[in-house]
Amino acid sequence: MSRLLAAALTVLAATAFAIGAALGIVALLDATPDQPNTPLITYENAGQER
Repeated sequence: MSRLLAAALTVLAATAFAIGAALGIVALLDATPDQPNTPLITYENAGQER
């Protein structure tokens, strides 16, 4: 009976670890980026010709 209990506890611990890792990954993906989303190219002089 102790082997069955140890196996069940191992399965529960592995399941809890997997769920925790999945929630951690989701939390990291939902994090806002540190860098602001600014365009690299701006067209401030679009109406003027050279």
